[in-house]
Amino acid sequence: MTTIAANDRSPNDRLRTDSSDSGHPAPSAPPARPASPARPSRPAAPAAPVPPAPAAATPPTATAATAEPDRSAVEAALAGLPRVVDLLAARAEEHDRDATFPYQGIEAVHEAGLLTLTVSQRYGGPGGTLADTVRVLAQLGRGDASVAVVTAFTLLQHAEQARRASWPAAGYRRLLTESRRGPALVNTLRAEPGGRPDEPLGTVARRDDEGWLLTGRKTYCTGAEALAWMAVTARTDEPEPRVGTFLVRGESEGLEIDPTWDQLGLRASASHDVVLDAVRVPLELGLGLRTPGREDAQEAELARAWHDLALAAVAVGVARAAEAWLVRFLNQRTPANLTEPLGTLPRYRAGLGEIDAQLIGAEELLHGLAPRVDRGEADAVARTGPAHLLATRAATAAVQQAVALTGNPGLSRRHPLERYLRDVLSSRVHLAPEEAVLDAAGRAALAQQGGRA
Repeated sequence: MTTIAANDRSPNDRLRTDSSDSGHPAPSAPPARPASPARPSRPAAPAAPVPPAPAAATPPTATAATAEPDRSAVEAALAGLPRVVDLLAARAEEHDRDATFPYQGIEAVHEAGLLTLTVSQRYGGPGGTLADTVRVLAQLGRGDASVAVVTAFTLLQHAEQARRASWPAAGYRRLLTESRRGPALVNTLRAEPGGRPDEPLGTVARRDDEGWLLTGRKTYCTGAEALAWMAVTARTDEPEPRVGTFLVRGESEGLEIDPTWDQLGLRASASHDVVLDAVRVPLELGLGLRTPGREDAQEAELARAWHDLALAAVAVGVARAAEAWLVRFLNQRTPANLTEPLGTLPRYRAGLGEIDAQLIGAEELLHGLAPRVDRGEADAVARTGPAHLLATRAATAAVQQAVALTGNPGLSRRHPLERYLRDVLSSRVHLAPEEAVLDAAGRAALAQQGGRA
């Protein structure tokens, strides 16, 4: 197994360096831990607008968790979106081609205050809503889908903390302190190679006198090489195993990144495997330990709703970027047998109109549901799974149609349209299996109709 040592430099240090390297850190054979390759130094990133967290934080009440955001702070962050999107788009092709992590792009997102947009006002943040999150990710998706999905998972973590304060106060204060110094990426690591929902977790937490020791492998870990914190799901080795989430530092001893991510699209997202070999976790950083099957169903549904709409927004953003490129192509392309650009022909205008109609529908769906989820409407929360499916289908169909309208140029590596196609196809990795989504929707429809009978 070829791995990348994770404990030679902190993720924050890596994120405060230029992203111009041509590949991943040099691989090594365990147990050696080579230093990460040097990156050209650059000035430390400016502090993101995240004030210090309170000295002592208690779990927020339902009212606090759903309090109105600081709109001035949110709008200030959103004002920086156009510049950030332009910067991401300028380097997206390079990172896609070389499958290198977009450190500079993540820094730009952080510097604009977008990476901490969903930090609750209780902790000194702007308290951005799901509607704000959807708006941000749809724009970031236009620039670089990989940066958008990495950003999404950090925003989801902060939003979850705002709802239920699952992190201990000291641990979350540390995360916010790191977020003031530079980008502090976080993600929950759930998936395991070959794992099925009905199988016990293969990642095991063993208790000793000093805390927990985690051993196992997680796969599809978006942003793996740059995560400051990893929220790792695992089961205990107790006679009656419990399951929970263990907060792991990205540079922990015994943690390795196995660079397995070599996909069609989202190539810069560094969604590698994370291998844990007796990684030590303090006792207080083992969260929510419970008997399997016993979880807060309402919180799980709300977390899924945020995930559904956030990741769907990225796919729609990619499709909008494809449409924008198509518009330029149709306005500029004049074949030898014509005297006017392709955009003057009814067939091409109708095809473009079909694309726009699909994306309008997807955007209205996402932007309509998100505020309702923010308001706590149960029927809106229940609809986000089908909404994710429909929006992703619409985005995929739109990009495919753009490729069909352009012919050979659309599939050329000289143009970004083929990258948009690969990214939107790969966005399905974040979508629950279609059959499961549709089966759940069908069951709900039958139950609703049965209740009316």
